[in-house]
This record gives sequence, C-alpha cells and structure tokens, in this order.
Amino acid sequence: MAKIKPFKAVRPTRAIVGLVAARPYQSYTVNERESRMDYNPYSFLHIVNPGYKYDQVITGEERYKLVRNRYLEFKEDGVFIQDKKPSFYVYKIVNRHGQEFNGIIAATSAEDYEQDVIKKHEDTIEKREKTFKSYLQTVGFNAEPVLLTYPDNSVIASIIKETQKNHAEFEFTMTYRDTHYLWKIDNGSTIASIQNEFDQMKTIYIADGHHRSASSYLLYKDEKIKNANHNSDESYNFFMSYLIPESDLVIQEFNRLVKDLNGLTKEEFLIRLDSFYRIENRGPVPYTPSKPHHFSMYLDGEFYSLYLRKTRYSFNTALDNLDAQLLYKTILQPILGINDLRDDNRIEYVNGRHEMITIKSSVDNGEFKVGFGMCPATIKQMKHIADEGLKMPPKSTYILPKLRSGITIYEY
Repeated sequence: MAKIKPFKAVRPTRAIVGLVAARPYQSYTVNERESRMDYNPYSFLHIVNPGYKYDQVITGEERYKLVRNRYLEFKEDGVFIQDKKPSFYVYKIVNRHGQEFNGIIAATSAEDYEQDVIKKHEDTIEKREKTFKSYLQTVGFNAEPVLLTYPDNSVIASIIKETQKNHAEFEFTMTYRDTHYLWKIDNGSTIASIQNEFDQMKTIYIADGHHRSASSYLLYKDEKIKNANHNSDESYNFFMSYLIPESDLVIQEFNRLVKDLNGLTKEEFLIRLDSFYRIENRGPVPYTPSKPHHFSMYLDGEFYSLYLRKTRYSFNTALDNLDAQLLYKTILQPILGINDLRDDNRIEYVNGRHEMITIKSSVDNGEFKVGFGMCPATIKQMKHIADEGLKMPPKSTYILPKLRSGITIYEY
C-alpha cells in the first residue's frame, strides 16, 4: 500500500518564486547558465553552482558543502521560508502547448521503494546513485521532486479540483511559457482523505527520476543504520515526489541518431535491414511512423519506412513489445554493432519535441550517418514492463511534465 506524508516545505516567497525556479542544471548550455546567473541573483542555479561566485569550477565534497552554504544564505536572506505546518501541495502546470498537469507534491516512502510498491521501469547507474546520495547527505535537502504516477482516482481528483478553487499560493510563468500554480493543503481531514486513497493503491510508478529515487533510498539505508533510535518517521525515510494521475502523464518518444554504418556501405546496410523489415523508400519529404513496430529512417538524403517482419522477431515479454527494445534487438545491436546504449558515443538521442526534420538536418550536415524515428511508448507498456520486473533501454521515453527545481524543497 502506498504511503505518503505531508511535510513542511521550504519555498520561495510569492514575489520572487518565478525568479528562483530553474530547470535541472544539466539542461542549460554553459552560456544559458551564465546569462541567467549574471542577471538573476535569485536563481536556484546560484545554489547548485556555487563556484560561480568565485569564478571557479568546484567539484566533489567541496562543492556539496558550498551548495549547503548558498542554500543557508538564501534562507537567511528571506528568499526561502519554511511552512509552519506539514502540508500536501496541489501543483498545476500548464505548458505552452496547452497541456495541463495536476497533482500533489508529497513525501513518499523509501520503504515503498524497497518493497516494490513504488515500481521502476528504467535501470540506474550505480555510480550516479552513490554520487547523488553523498550530495543529499551533505547538502541536507532535495529541491526537485521525483515524478510518480498513480491510477486515476475520483476522490483525489475531486480534492484537487476543490482546492484549486482557492487563491493559489503561487502563480508564475517561466520563460519557456509554462505557467505554474501551487496550493497548500494543511487541513487534517483532507490530508487523511488523500492518505487513505493512496493507502488503498497496491502500486504506484516512477515516471521520471529513477536516479533521484534510488539515491534517496540509499540515503535511507545509510541513515537507518547510523540511527540507533530509528523509528521509521524520520525525514530520511521519505523523499519528495510529484504524484499525478496516469491520464495526465504525457509520454513522447526519443528518436535515435547513429554516426556510422558499422563499416557497411549503404547498399549492404539496406540488404541487412531487409531480413528484418519490409522497406519502402519515401523520398526526401520528412516521414513519421504511424503505429507500433513501424519505424522511419533517414539515410543519404531519403526517408524510408520500415515495417517489421514479425516472423523474424519473438514477443515473449512486455519488454519485447517496446519499440525502443525492438530497434535495439533488430538494428542497433546486430547490424550497427551498438551493444551498450548508455556509453557508446556513436549513438545519440533526440526527444520527441523535435520533428523528423531535426533528424534530417543532423544527417545532412554530416554529423550522423542514419537516423531512426519511432512511435512513443504508452503508459500501459511502461506499467507492464515494471510489473514484470524488467527495465527499458535508456532514453525509451521523454515524459511530461518536466519539473523545476527550487519551488518546494524537502529537508532531511
């Protein structure tokens, strides 16, 4: 049963929340980061990039300590304040395309992660898990929720809708034209009603944030061992999450670009492909696949459609049915020689926000030799793969909403 808990969030003041909120650090180019930090002293980027103050690149434990210092300075200067009562936070995002996301920010259980009540569908990298765990232990806070999804629930939907009739604590629009709203729920009976609904859910699913949740779990294990008076209620037993209903989740595809044909000529490559796919030349006009197990390919100035020859492929598990796995097993690995999708520098990924024209231009400029487009995975596929205890290949899904850092902060 899924256990969630209200918490006393540390939040920016209403007047400057739009200036504080930031995308994940890695999503900015160096120039973007520097520009924002040059002209916005309130940006959360100043906290996570403390070396900027000294015009130095600082790494490791020294950086973590300085992150902690910058965070405390933001609190001392009144940029951040902490709520006095444990609360749930109804959070709404409306993006520039008119897509709307409604959910609840809450503390979710590390024990649920351990016991597979919170299910995973992606592999994590151990080194990244441990690095972020050390970061959390030193800085003492987490500023970006894990994105979790749950089956649509009429009671929770009604509470969210009723809460949104009130004046929002926050309402601000980012430069990406995403508008964010936040309401606080600190009424005991409403909190209990929400907890009761989640308590009846056998499973909830990680949509985005597998490394953050894995690192929080490692932190929980460490702190539990160190605490002789551990009672399962300490803050380290939980991690901050944004929980949204499955119907609000948007899954887009990641398309693939490959730098060479693994020593094959164009003609040899097409002949090898023919054993797995029925191939049709679609000419120079961008072409997008229309159904599962159907890919588009751009090669040497022309688009192709690839239709799977199903006699050449066995569907034995939920993972086998995933297009990202299918592409890997029939083309990327056996023909193009790409075995490690995480570390092979011959392959890159383009998320579904970019149309096939991006694939075309990346090949036409000579940086890549061939590109592949696919249909997005579904929430049903994601859940089936997680339920079978399997893991998707990296970059199988590009999931919306994308969250901002520094809007609600969970302290350990």
